[in-house]
Amino acid sequence: MPAPMDPPSDESLLARYRNGDGAAFEALYARHRQGLYRFLVSLSNKAELAEEIFQDTWLSLIRSASQPQGRAKFRTWLFQIARNRLIDHWRKHGVHNPLHDSYDEQLHVQPDDTDSPEQQLSLSRDQARLDAALQALPEDQREVFLLRLHGDLDLPQIAALTGVPLETVKSRLRYAQQKLHRLLAEEVPA
Repeated sequence: MPAPMDPPSDESLLARYRNGDGAAFEALYARHRQGLYRFLVSLSNKAELAEEIFQDTWLSLIRSASQPQGRAKFRTWLFQIARNRLIDHWRKHGVHNPLHDSYDEQLHVQPDDTDSPEQQLSLSRDQARLDAALQALPEDQREVFLLRLHGDLDLPQIAALTGVPLETVKSRLRYAQQKLHRLLAEEVPA
């Protein structure tokens, strides 16, 4: 029985797409669409804006002949394009606090139809607490946390994307996790 083949890398898919293989683009899109969209929704707090930037990011990739530079991975490069497009949009529209209140779609728990009303109410309360905790994070910590969560980026990739030292990224993520843990561990008033 032949050994299972590893899926092609993002970089090889991009190269194949650039050589006319449309299916390679479809594979890249399928791999990254969900995480990229969730990241943009979380960072912008606006589904319409996230959709606009999401489309613009993919169009930029399609129109561009450039490749990830140096040791940058495709995923890091793609998220950098999206982040830059979002920052450009905020600058164009005079938004001075671009990493404001986020909405974390991936962490939202969807109630099951079989859940009792009491269970659904409990899930709703938990979700509200989670949303409040995410919004309580400082902007720089929230960005690092969301890049890790939605982008599935490793810490060196996040450092390269945000332009801050690796140790700063580590600190921001650690502080974000500690604060979320603390906020979510607090007793819920009865």
